[in-house]
Amino acid sequence: MIIPVILSGGAGTRLWPLSRALYPKQLLPLMTDKTMLQETVLRLGALDNVGPVCCICNEQHRFLVAEQLHAVTGNIGGIILEPAGRNTAPAAAVAALQALSEYDQPILLLLPADHVIRDAEAFARAVGTGYDAAAAGALVTFGIVPAGPETGYGYIRAKAEGEANEASFPVLEFVEKPDRVTAERYIASGGYYWNSGMFLFRADVFLRELEQLNPEMLALCRQAFESAVVDLDFLRLDSTAFTACPADSIDYAVMEKTSRAVVVPLDAGWNDVGAWSALWELNEHDEASNVLKGDVLVEDVRNSYIHATSRLVGAVGVDNLIIVETPDAVLVSSRDKVQEVKSIVRKLQDSKRVEAETHRRVYRPWGSYETVDLADRFQVKRIIVKPGAALSLQKHFHRAEHWVVVKGTAQITVGDRQITLGEDQSTYIPLGSLHRLENPGKIPLELIEVQTGSYLGEDDIVRIDDRYGRIPDSDAATAR
Repeated sequence: MIIPVILSGGAGTRLWPLSRALYPKQLLPLMTDKTMLQETVLRLGALDNVGPVCCICNEQHRFLVAEQLHAVTGNIGGIILEPAGRNTAPAAAVAALQALSEYDQPILLLLPADHVIRDAEAFARAVGTGYDAAAAGALVTFGIVPAGPETGYGYIRAKAEGEANEASFPVLEFVEKPDRVTAERYIASGGYYWNSGMFLFRADVFLRELEQLNPEMLALCRQAFESAVVDLDFLRLDSTAFTACPADSIDYAVMEKTSRAVVVPLDAGWNDVGAWSALWELNEHDEASNVLKGDVLVEDVRNSYIHATSRLVGAVGVDNLIIVETPDAVLVSSRDKVQEVKSIVRKLQDSKRVEAETHRRVYRPWGSYETVDLADRFQVKRIIVKPGAALSLQKHFHRAEHWVVVKGTAQITVGDRQITLGEDQSTYIPLGSLHRLENPGKIPLELIEVQTGSYLGEDDIVRIDDRYGRIPDSDAATAR
């Protein structure tokens, strides 16, 4: 049986400002009305003999990941939470340990959550080819049949050259991202493939190889898994052991050193969407070679990608640009320089600006909130609570809150009182009062919150009780 393991731990900094640390690119609908994570799951429908989906993600993304998975599949085997990012090899080791605890000789299919694959049938054929090799004990990677001398990908050199999807070939070497001249030489010589970062192997074989090549990593992963605790729908790895684990990719930790590595060629319209230029390439162009998303008006604009999310964007007389608008940030870049967007993100992080971490609309397991206005001693937010959901029972030391219901029904706890409010009704939450907001209805509850006080940060919350299992002091990123 194939156990799909979806790796959803990336940050996607090159797709800022749409991709943020707490809402990265794999959780965004960049190509269709489904998110990239959901498209990865749906792609599995073309495969045979597939078991429940396992997903490994950052614990700060866990509720978003769970909600998106449940929206497209009922076949979820588990969501494993990484307390810290340690690259793909430790994630694969933990997934292998879990699979072996539940299945007899499982074969893992490791898939990044943020790739585009246009031809699902070609992908399925390649997995079918790799399955036989993996069942026989090979560690399979999928090499993308190169469309040209790309310098943004690492390469895999195979022992023999063949037609895509026909066979698997022993790996001779993995090579780093080349310069242009070297990439052209690779393409001319044949036998080179782009490194996709997708893998297929028996769980027991991978763990045996890892034990020989990096026993410290496996020992710490085993400790983290054996000491893990179940938290609602999630498996929370032991933080101390996993954080102590060496950070390394599957390539470096195992594939470059093992004698079992083989590559299966894949020609399926693959793209890892590593920058805004990739979205320009992947989408349909207008007659001027532009890709326009959202409310965009242009005059004499060519070869550009313009994406508006919350307001009208106009452009005149420009060429070869990337323009991306969100409610709190705008990116303007030459299409040739989009790899440098990460430098902007780094500067935002160094300045401790929230635009690196979150959008103006922030998602929580109960719904979302969005800052409408902010100034000294007051803040206005729009809060949306999903049907049947509830915020944590909490109190604040530095702010009071005024709530006005604009849609739906609110059930509110304030101290020892419970009140129910409908549209156009309001209430006041005094500073220091214990309170909770719930939606008992069947439609989303929308309200306007006006905060007043000396400090209005999200960390001014003392959580008393929470139905989503959020841990008060260690979970500041999921306050409320």
